[in-house]
Amino acid sequence: MQLEKKRSFKVGGCLRTNLLTILTVTGVIVGIGLGFLLREAKDEWVQREIVYVRFIGDLFLRMLKALILPLIVASLVSAIGSLDLSLSGRIGARAIVYYMVTTVCAVVLGIILVMLIQPGKGGERNKELEEQGGRNVTTPDTLMDLVRNMFPPNLVQASIEQYQTTLIYPGNDSIPMHKWKMSSQHQDGTNILGLVVFATVLGICLGKMREKGKPLVDFFACLSEAMMIITNWVVWLSPVGVCFLIAGQLIEQKDFIKLFANLGYYFGTVLAGLFIHGFIILPIIYTIFTKTLPFRFIMNMTQAIATAFGTASSSATLPITIQCLEEKNGVDPRVARFVLPIGATINMDGTALYEAVAAIFIAQVVGRELDIGKYIAISITSTAASIGAAGIPQAGLVTMVMVLNTIGLPAEYVAYIIPVDWLL
Repeated sequence: MQLEKKRSFKVGGCLRTNLLTILTVTGVIVGIGLGFLLREAKDEWVQREIVYVRFIGDLFLRMLKALILPLIVASLVSAIGSLDLSLSGRIGARAIVYYMVTTVCAVVLGIILVMLIQPGKGGERNKELEEQGGRNVTTPDTLMDLVRNMFPPNLVQASIEQYQTTLIYPGNDSIPMHKWKMSSQHQDGTNILGLVVFATVLGICLGKMREKGKPLVDFFACLSEAMMIITNWVVWLSPVGVCFLIAGQLIEQKDFIKLFANLGYYFGTVLAGLFIHGFIILPIIYTIFTKTLPFRFIMNMTQAIATAFGTASSSATLPITIQCLEEKNGVDPRVARFVLPIGATINMDGTALYEAVAAIFIAQVVGRELDIGKYIAISITSTAASIGAAGIPQAGLVTMVMVLNTIGLPAEYVAYIIPVDWLL
């Protein structure tokens, strides 16, 4: 009797832990089924009818977009402002440098893989996006716009608009583009880069101010925690939103078989990136600095790795990670308990890699050509998004919308990756 009770308790605990994942998978399956049923019900769907089907999913996306600004700014300011490197000296500085380097490595690896494999190649081209992305501009102009947007003159305007340089066509094809008259415009969309730079500088400033800056750090920490709670509420609505987003996407998609094939390649690209980063790049870094093989260390971390896979949450895994490091790998508790909480906040290599791959994959699917400036913007935004991502399951959906916004893609295109997002 006691054995049966223990088993039922374990099953119940497993269901409670993975309830969101189970519901999301159910929403994906129901959405796919609903999409196929609606496709068979009518030969042709007009735009208004598709809008009706997607309506609930669009509401879900609007909630996600509303969370971007306060979540990212508050998380960055509180995370950076709370760091006091003077207390821990070189350990803290080395930890932060290591976290930043590995995150950038993950982003660069993801971009290289998605450009080589091109999982979204051959997707249906979106004429409206091609017209939006086809403005006359040179590569130097794009790079200078990237830097200009990092230093917005008006933070309120940066919340709703981005700066763009445009070249006015002189009416004569023989005139080189670099001689065309230059103009500028502001495009709708949050200037994430500018806000990230401001939040980073403000966080560093508050950290330098110590006790004087503590009240403002506490404010942003409180705001960050509140936004994480609201994000958690919104994420629990994802099964319903995902269902109708996928159904609407399938109705609108002409060649859905090609779309599913692209999703398979995308899934493989992300897994390949995570495998290379986690089992090749990080062990090599470990071996270089410790001059020992990483296999025993990795084996001692098996429990933490399994917990991370099961919960899909770095925050939930943190206590197990600390325990494995201290008890099995013999790491000094003072070091582990200082470095790991920082890592759980700002070191999301997997999220950074996944968001960079996902953004470029979606651009490939819809036929949006990306220049070098866009790739740099994706790198910076994915890194910042991984730092600001809440340590809860599927919070990456919120920051994914932010990365899409940076390269001028509509938020609803996140529906392309939702069928496999829960698994990644």
